[in-house]
Amino acid sequence: MNKYALAVLTFDADLPVMTALPAATAMGPATLRVADEGRALALYHDLIGLEMIEHESGKIALGAGGKPFLFLDVVPGTMPRPPHATGLYHVAILLPDRAALGQAIARLTEADIKLGAADHNVSEAIYLWDADNNGLEIYRDRPRAEWKWNDGLVTMGSAPLDFAGLLADGARSGANAHAPPETRVGHIHLQVGDIEEAERFYCGILGFERTAEWRGALFVSAGGYHHHLGLNVWESKNGPLPPKNAAGLEQFVIELPTAADVAALRARIEVAGLQVEQNGPAFIVRDPWQTAIRIAPLQARD
Repeated sequence: MNKYALAVLTFDADLPVMTALPAATAMGPATLRVADEGRALALYHDLIGLEMIEHESGKIALGAGGKPFLFLDVVPGTMPRPPHATGLYHVAILLPDRAALGQAIARLTEADIKLGAADHNVSEAIYLWDADNNGLEIYRDRPRAEWKWNDGLVTMGSAPLDFAGLLADGARSGANAHAPPETRVGHIHLQVGDIEEAERFYCGILGFERTAEWRGALFVSAGGYHHHLGLNVWESKNGPLPPKNAAGLEQFVIELPTAADVAALRARIEVAGLQVEQNGPAFIVRDPWQTAIRIAPLQARD
């Protein structure tokens, strides 16, 4: 029995009664490792339209509206992300409206970028991969009033995407080469080695709530969002950790409303017997597959 299973057997008696994350919990910036600066910027900056906010010594901060939310760590010699290892599945960039998604689709298709796509009922999304095999989703949410819930689970699907309608909405708004200022990371999707173990960590210890499950995947969130995290075993069940010199997700951030919320979660994690790494007003904890998660108050997101 591993340490996460032990935590599930013991933490109910030791942790505070309220273990759910605050409703205002949000996803903060993510950091991806890439091999080549020029080809990465050609996609993330030139086509996706992210603003370059800072660029120094192989560290690139990208975002929108002057706020960084995607960091690129450029490490020459990095190997492509292996498809069957645990870790990154995709980082999901949330656009504020349908027109912005249509404009992004237009820029990417004009550049002959191969796209996956789906209408998920709660959202409309496209999928692509960078040259290092880092997965990306770009999506827009439908209004929450249109989401359908049943017994605490949200109804998500995978229907064909309305490309024609999205492109028309984008065209009516006029050409725009930049992501709107409200753009941010909406969720993170991970490849894990075991769904039950992932649920023990992300729900039982961190405090996310189940919102959906579908064919080897679990979706969890805080505050009634459709999902802040996706967790799947589609290619990674009992899979290896990624090589240290591989592209992928170096870190992602979970933002809590206050420093007191951060301290409470840290206490719960330590009671569960897990180690944390101090990081200024924040701390870092690693999931069962060694993915680094920075827990930070909203005012410390930078």
